Amino acid sequence: MKTSLSWLREYVELPAGITASELDTALTNLGMEVEGIVDQAATVLGDLVVGRVLTIEELTGFKKPIRFCTVDVGRDAPQEIVCGATNFAEGDLVVVILPGGELPGGFKIGARKTYGHNSNGMICSAAELGLSGDHAGIIVLPSGTPGEDARPVVGLDDVLIEVEITPDRGYEMSVRGIARELAVHFDVPFTDPVIPVISDLSGGDPWDVTVEDTVGCDRFAARVVRGIDPAAASPEWMQRRLVAAGIRTISLPVDITNYLMLEYGQPMHVFDLDRLRGGLVVRRAHPGEKLTTLDGVARVLDAEDMVICDETGPISLAAVMGGETSEWQPGTVDVLLEAAHWDPIMVGRTARRHRLFSEAAKRWERGVDPQAALPALERAVQILVEHAGGTVDERVLDINHVVPPAPITLPSDLPSRIIGLPYSPARVASLLAKIGCSVDGETVVPPSWRPDLLAPIDLVEEVARLGGYNDIPSVLPPAGSSNGLTAAQKRRRSIGRALAENGYVEVLSYPFVAPSVADDLGLPPSDPRRSAVRLTNPLSEEEPLLRTSLLAPLLGTLKRNLGRGRRDVALFETGTVFLPHLTAAAPPVLGVDRRPTDDEWAAANTIVPAQPWHLAVVLAGDVEPAGWWGEGRPASWADAIEAARVTLSAAGIPEDRITVRATEHAPWHPGRCAEILVDGQVTGHAGELHPAVIAAFDLPKRTAAAELNLDALPSVPVVDAPRISTFPPALIDVALVLPATVPAAEVQAALSEGAGSLLESVALFDVYESSQLGEGKRSLAYKLTFRAPDRTLTSEETIAARDAAVAVTASRFGAVLRGA
Repeated sequence: MKTSLSWLREYVELPAGITASELDTALTNLGMEVEGIVDQAATVLGDLVVGRVLTIEELTGFKKPIRFCTVDVGRDAPQEIVCGATNFAEGDLVVVILPGGELPGGFKIGARKTYGHNSNGMICSAAELGLSGDHAGIIVLPSGTPGEDARPVVGLDDVLIEVEITPDRGYEMSVRGIARELAVHFDVPFTDPVIPVISDLSGGDPWDVTVEDTVGCDRFAARVVRGIDPAAASPEWMQRRLVAAGIRTISLPVDITNYLMLEYGQPMHVFDLDRLRGGLVVRRAHPGEKLTTLDGVARVLDAEDMVICDETGPISLAAVMGGETSEWQPGTVDVLLEAAHWDPIMVGRTARRHRLFSEAAKRWERGVDPQAALPALERAVQILVEHAGGTVDERVLDINHVVPPAPITLPSDLPSRIIGLPYSPARVASLLAKIGCSVDGETVVPPSWRPDLLAPIDLVEEVARLGGYNDIPSVLPPAGSSNGLTAAQKRRRSIGRALAENGYVEVLSYPFVAPSVADDLGLPPSDPRRSAVRLTNPLSEEEPLLRTSLLAPLLGTLKRNLGRGRRDVALFETGTVFLPHLTAAAPPVLGVDRRPTDDEWAAANTIVPAQPWHLAVVLAGDVEPAGWWGEGRPASWADAIEAARVTLSAAGIPEDRITVRATEHAPWHPGRCAEILVDGQVTGHAGELHPAVIAAFDLPKRTAAAELNLDALPSVPVVDAPRISTFPPALIDVALVLPATVPAAEVQAALSEGAGSLLESVALFDVYESSQLGEGKRSLAYKLTFRAPDRTLTSEETIAARDAAVAVTASRFGAVLRGA
């Protein structure tokens, strides 16, 4: 919200010598975040003076009008200036910036030769000084003395204020609201610009309007003015204030509605009466209806959207943006001014759905005073008729279904108990009365402009704010001894370090996904991961669901990095997924006045989704880079499985408790997917992604991924330090020929089982396939390491252990020792 100090002073009697620092402190203590306080005089550097045009020479031979002028600027000699404007004459007073000066935007002024003449400075327009959007001509002053400072003459002597308003305080998004707050802080008089208007509604309506949905629109007011001058310009004071607030000036009727939105906090809309077809109907949109808004975008409407329609259909997306078919045109002479009150929830959802975060929508979403509609219309009509003439239709349309604010019971001791400071009932009543509340004992009725005051705790917050946050002592609660990180936290950190050491980069993704993610991942209809939690108020209507797998957001991050030129990417993420419990019962409404009972707490938690911690990794490109030493090695399904092994190892799971076996599970390739088991329980999957999934996310071929459920892993066992033997190992290699369908991990487990206690380690080092081995056969070569803790093994002992290991594989899988 941007405004000026002079505008605020019209409604609050601020101290005459208030400094920027004092104003900053006051606004901050009132709960506003001050973005900036700027002295307008400092936006133009150097000499900005009043000048009188002495002579004008029209230069010819150019594509546009060019004038060579001499201007008296109060110096010994007149300044020679070349100017392209034609709206001034000899003797006129103008605004001149002299060489060495600088205009807003960093435009520096110097002496230079142009169009064959020397130009020492520039004659300024309002747009160049940042006072309005009018580039049509330079400023011609009604009075002034050559050489005097032009800043106060043109209005560059004001202080601009920009504050960030919290979402619950929509009333502060207006001059009226900020002025009221400052009046409370400085304890000075406040003049409310919104004067209640009592209109005679007995004369009928100026236009036929029907409101079909009084929940989405509980008030709709309108006035009609005919015969205005379409060429009438907005007054300079209005243009200056709009430009200072960051709003572009368009036309007098539109500028008036924007001006009153800033001043009163009441968004309005102006319709061209000649372009309306029949009466107006305010209703919910029909699914599939279309409307082209003022930004030229054709929008498909949702059944929750509110629209204003005439006989041709929707002509305005209510509370957000008007439509092209009814907007003000340069030749408009008959106008209908509309001021309504819309449902904040509806407006917020509509704005997000259509990505239209207009100034009006921002205010409606935060809450607008429903009693400001008629005063805003009255003020708009006055300004319009004053500057554009026209005939006012004295009839006033006011369809009013506004529900008055509900009384709140505030126990007299509640503020003291919550805040921790003594507040007498009289002081509480005085503080609440300053913001417009009506207080009668313990009954408080909030004002119409404070829809955020709904419960006693809201009033307590106001007492603390108005009483002064700085008066509340900062007392730290007693801190007990800390036990440090939990076991689960330590495990997740160990896993993260291990993956980072193996070349993976950690990322953090938003947990929100689109409804199409389940199809993109190729999940079958019966997959429980298709059932996702839908947010009531999502950040984006395109991603309203909470993730049930880490892979979809992580694959999106992978795609983004590949699109920005990264070729070899290995990413990992740890985070929660959200697995809903399907229930037909609604949870109980839990208040804040007491602790919920055990039954209420249990009932509320029945619908809270399970939120296990998962880990996911994705790989694309080369895991071993190419160079002068040779070709690189591309990532494959095996690297994803190895990442899962690294994760389990870092989690403290011994290798002998881990099993890897082939399976089919979306979104992995059915022939290149493995399930990861710990103690026989599936904890995750790894492998190459399905080609359809790769195509859906536009990823490189052979992209691999893994996902593990960290919460499904057993606790880390207590591991005794191993006894290290000082005796030499015995190394034997075995190559087994067996069916190609037998998993290598099961063969390894069989070798370990058969070799007995003398086996120290077993590792697969070669896989060989050839027609010489037989149809459907392959050779798996393992390196066996034997060692005894108390002696050097003999060759007979080693061969016997090897033969025992091979015998188990032969009986279980039909393996044959290659070369035997």
